[in-house]
Amino acid sequence: MGYLRLIYRLPLFLLHVLVGTPITVLCQTRFGDAVKIGSRTASEITSVWWSRTVCRIFGLRIRARGAILSGTQLVVANHISWLDIPLLHSQSSLGFVSKAEIADWPVIGFLAKSGKTVFHKRGSHDSASGVAAVMAERLQQGGKVAIFPEGGILPGPGVKRFHGRLFAAAIETGSPVQPVMLRYLRRGAHDHRMTFLPGEHFVGNFFRLMRQKRCIAEVVILPRLDPRGKQRRQLAAEAEQAVRAAFDADLADG
Repeated sequence: MGYLRLIYRLPLFLLHVLVGTPITVLCQTRFGDAVKIGSRTASEITSVWWSRTVCRIFGLRIRARGAILSGTQLVVANHISWLDIPLLHSQSSLGFVSKAEIADWPVIGFLAKSGKTVFHKRGSHDSASGVAAVMAERLQQGGKVAIFPEGGILPGPGVKRFHGRLFAAAIETGSPVQPVMLRYLRRGAHDHRMTFLPGEHFVGNFFRLMRQKRCIAEVVILPRLDPRGKQRRQLAAEAEQAVRAAFDADLADG
């Protein structure tokens, strides 16, 4: 059955890439930012639409609680799968901070660059300093910036330690921190196979996830944190605690 799912999902994905991607990229410009439909810009509408469509093609049934509010904020979430990126984008248009390798990924890397992603070369002090400066600038301009403060997709289940370095931009600009919990559920339990398996590269993971059965992708928007008067490590620990508590809470019926 997995290969039958691949037979119809892959053409849908390719069609979405060939048709939906140019439309979405075109709208990630000043033109898209200027055109409004209701209270939202064309850039946000197309970004959210593109991401929700990708999630549906991969068999994710999104179950969201709460909403990412408009306005300046640093969005922080736990990191399980590369699908976390479109999953978060399905809720709101965000400017991500991501590892530099993503820039070379097919389709995802192209969209990430078009969506004003800040790429960070891990282990580089100069890169980290530059990322922090760009984050602070975008927050000062009223934008939403998203990070995965665990530092990448790490092996093992559960929420990992949140590192405090990138929280400095929120403290510097006085921007609220928005914790978001992500988890994937199947048959009432965590689906730990959504992440990278040992030795698995991106292409292998891509096709394995495309063959999988439908599952629930749960997004829980938690109460925002006020950064004023806090050190970055304290702020990171508060965000981690909130996300961990939600992750370990009773599971929905998957």
